[in-house]
Amino acid sequence: MIKLDKVTKTYGSGEAATHVLKEIDLEIKRGEFVAIMGPSGSGKSTLLNILGALDVPSDGGYSFLDTDIRALSKDQLALFRRYILGFVFQGFNLLKKTSALENVEMPLVYLGMHAKERKERALEALTSVGLEDRMGYDPGQLSGGQQQRVAIARAMVTHPKVLIVDEPTGNLDTKRGHEIMQLIKTFNEDGITVIMVTHEKEIAAYASRIIYLRDGMIEKESNNVA
Repeated sequence: MIKLDKVTKTYGSGEAATHVLKEIDLEIKRGEFVAIMGPSGSGKSTLLNILGALDVPSDGGYSFLDTDIRALSKDQLALFRRYILGFVFQGFNLLKKTSALENVEMPLVYLGMHAKERKERALEALTSVGLEDRMGYDPGQLSGGQQQRVAIARAMVTHPKVLIVDEPTGNLDTKRGHEIMQLIKTFNEDGITVIMVTHEKEIAAYASRIIYLRDGMIEKESNNVA
């Protein structure tokens, strides 16, 4: 489904050049749950941004279902992110003073969906994360775990093929963190490909495969046994 071929990411040039990723080769199959781990500065966030088409490699190839992502225009990349990918960020990134329902509706607004269908789809997504009774609450009225559930519902409302997840439990206590991971695991079991960055081993254990980065290179991989 996803293939990176000798992907390199460099910032700056000459003696000031910083090589964040160094010839990364990676394949991710449809329906996989992949966790990316590594120490600070290992390149894991940069790798996630490239996989999420939020950044572009300095060199190397990126293909998605045989489509060359590097060959896409800015408008085409925007459509790729909008229709194919769903994003869940550590900081939730919810709109303040805006209800949970309206937050989840936002991606559908960009798709030009009719208001009635938007609300139906958003309510369906909130129901899937167990928050249908909180649809009128704004983020300030929700707990951290509930805000993350809204963020997941917002990511899933467009029915993406791939869920890009950045430190999904970083702002949550242990109990709420595992509740969120059970939810993400459920979506993966329904066929959604999940790519997640985490620094927590117990969170990475939810993935079927773990990629370990160090100094911008893949140090090793391991498969989790169900």
